[in-house]
Amino acid sequence: MASELLKREDVPVEHTWNLSDMFETVSDWETAMEEIDELVDEIEAMEGTCTNSASDLLLLLEKYAEAEQKLSLAYNYAERLYDEDSKNTKHQAMSAKAGTLYAKFVGKTAFIQPTILELSAETLESFYNVLPTLELYRKFIDEILRFREHSLSAEMEKLVALTSEMSQGPSNTFSILNNADLQFPEIEDEKGEKTRITHGRYINFMESANRDVRKNAFEGMYGTYEQFLNTIASIYDNQVKQQIFHAKAHKYETSLEAAVDGNNVSPDVYKNLIETINKNLGKMHRYVKLRKKCLGLDELHMYDIYTPMIPDMAKEIPFEEAKETVLKALAPLGEDYVAKVKEGFENRWIDVYENQGKRSGAYSAGVYGTHPYVLLNYNGSLDNMFTLAHEMGHAMHSYYSNENQPYIYSQYKIFVAEVASTCNEILLMEYLLKNTTDKKERAYLLNHYIDSFKGTVFRQTQFAEFEMRTNAMVEAGESLNAENLSNLYLELNKKYYGPDMISDKQISYEWAKIPHFYYNFYVYQYATGFTSAVAIAHSILKEGAPAVERYKKFLSGGCSDAPVELLKIAGVNLETPAPIQSALDVMDEILDEMEALL
Repeated sequence: MASELLKREDVPVEHTWNLSDMFETVSDWETAMEEIDELVDEIEAMEGTCTNSASDLLLLLEKYAEAEQKLSLAYNYAERLYDEDSKNTKHQAMSAKAGTLYAKFVGKTAFIQPTILELSAETLESFYNVLPTLELYRKFIDEILRFREHSLSAEMEKLVALTSEMSQGPSNTFSILNNADLQFPEIEDEKGEKTRITHGRYINFMESANRDVRKNAFEGMYGTYEQFLNTIASIYDNQVKQQIFHAKAHKYETSLEAAVDGNNVSPDVYKNLIETINKNLGKMHRYVKLRKKCLGLDELHMYDIYTPMIPDMAKEIPFEEAKETVLKALAPLGEDYVAKVKEGFENRWIDVYENQGKRSGAYSAGVYGTHPYVLLNYNGSLDNMFTLAHEMGHAMHSYYSNENQPYIYSQYKIFVAEVASTCNEILLMEYLLKNTTDKKERAYLLNHYIDSFKGTVFRQTQFAEFEMRTNAMVEAGESLNAENLSNLYLELNKKYYGPDMISDKQISYEWAKIPHFYYNFYVYQYATGFTSAVAIAHSILKEGAPAVERYKKFLSGGCSDAPVELLKIAGVNLETPAPIQSALDVMDEILDEMEALL
């Protein structure tokens, strides 16, 4: 392997994505940008007259959809170019230009929502009767009207909007403190060399086989946060208060209700997750007990939670092999699904390897009017093969939604964003387990599987419960401070990890390092998405074709209905404990087998 990363121009073309499927040339893109700019100006000129008649409203909505669709394509083209090589100054300029045009589009079309909200139900019904073509936009309009009871006068909305930049203050301040100002101490690594703890290195230290390294990293990290607890508590208190302000300003009972309503989700779904997980904490306690036994420890501490229970069995998996394995694993989803994934592999939907200037990580970008694009930085590990399956799940969700919905209903809500990707991962895991007879390899895979439950279901639900309770404390008139936040977090940690875990004093400060607590009730979606995916994948493996057909209807739904309702099509009702319990029953089966193997 070359010691230096390739420059972008030296990467073999077959390992790169084909952006010409969006625009043949940069000149074509520039022409499209000019057309979009003109279209946005046309939309702006319609303010004040766009609801004079049904035909005026239809014309407005058609132009809005056309402009947004074309802008999405142009924006994606610029961003994919930027991400493949951020050092390229031409691509930097294109990305900035696309961002500027997007901001103009948002600003110039901001009048549409308040204008529609001013229309009476009788007027809208008369418009639908006069012009049946307008029916296409009924759900689009209904989604705007859904917020009518939470909308203010135009003047008040402008006033509240003026607080948006100020409301980002707690999040921005925490980000600067956490990423720029905090300096963590040096510790001795596994080689005995002095190495400074950083956010990036911390997880590597915590996965170390050397317990002293883990303990020193843990104490060094949280000892630093302890020095700033009062400051961070004040920042977080203000974060919660601004969430509550915006909720009350828009006539919501609680900040939780306001946050989840953006995705048309009931607070009951959030609370159902927490209640169901709380009833199943025995499974997490059983996992902790098994971990303690596997590691051969008299006492299990919080710094022992990430080190592998099973010795690493890492092996190189070439990309060609990973693709073949993923295709075989996805066979239960049917020939048409597998054929489309294969098309993505063969027709350059994917940018495969790292190169100089390329964005880190992995993602899938759905592009209406053409195929999705997937960015990888493939390095041949088992985790990277799972990442391939994961991102192709996102890509196929976008593909099915884009193929079956008009543009305005094609983009699925964030609430269901991780379902298809995780479903692919579960199918890959089940395939690998089915096709290995080596006990050690099987235990290694099961460890990988069970750690997903620990990290994505239990840990994220613990975070979700912390958020719910801290917001409720402020809504009840209590201020948040370092003491009550740390006490609450320690209480939850003891509850979730159980009697076989020593909840070290330092873990009570973990709340102070979690950036997701500034995302406004976001993390519960990781747990609901994962448990939904497990339930769906196992129904597909058990039932076959009927479950596959239900799943594909869900994938094809885009945002044509509330996300909870779309999941019901796939057989998952998150308003009940059933799908979460079904997924947790799978966790029980994994624990049974791991205990037998170990």
